[in-house]
Amino acid sequence: MSLLDYKDAFLVGLFMSFMIGPVFFMLLKTSVLKGFRAALAFDVGVILGDIVFISIAYYGSRNLLEKIKDDPRLFFIGGLVLIVYGLITYLDKNNKKELDQSEVEVAKGNNYFKLFLNGFFLNFINIGVLAGWLGIMVVVGPSLNMNPTSIFWYFTLVIIGYFATDIIKILLAKQLRNKLTPLVIYRIKRGMGVLLIAFGALMMLKGFVPKEKIDELINKVEIKR
Repeated sequence: MSLLDYKDAFLVGLFMSFMIGPVFFMLLKTSVLKGFRAALAFDVGVILGDIVFISIAYYGSRNLLEKIKDDPRLFFIGGLVLIVYGLITYLDKNNKKELDQSEVEVAKGNNYFKLFLNGFFLNFINIGVLAGWLGIMVVVGPSLNMNPTSIFWYFTLVIIGYFATDIIKILLAKQLRNKLTPLVIYRIKRGMGVLLIAFGALMMLKGFVPKEKIDELINKVEIKR
């Protein structure tokens, strides 16, 4: 893997960490009400749920991706998945719910194992998270030639980026909690939806345009700079 691959993996983790949803709110709420250790236990459960989803995405799509990894239509499929996920994110009307109105309550008392289970199951029941990891796997897997070692380290770095960002969120929970008004939440999530749609569209375009043409265009842009 190149250094660029490492950077991209870390940024993917950062992006996934800021997807606004029940887990995002519960992590902040747990930190504010129960402290750092409780929020950390909750987040470790969330991370385990993500690891399970990544494994499902990998083993569930491996045979298909092995067969079509050199087929340009793969970019069309991956782009379509990201566009659909982006549209769901953009059109979700639950974005305006305030943090204090979160649908899932944190258990009373600092039962760390229970908080861990809460994090795992709250993340695991969200099928949208699986769709997101599947879209990333469809895009990333073939670019790494479906090499198990490369894929393992790529997603390890994704998880590290995800977890590191969550730690920052936990430490800044009170400040974030005060600034996350319904309007701000709504705008952030719609912005993320637009980014996913744009990235998906670029992936689909890559499936139709020959790689040589894309490289030629990139070279022209760099020369002009």
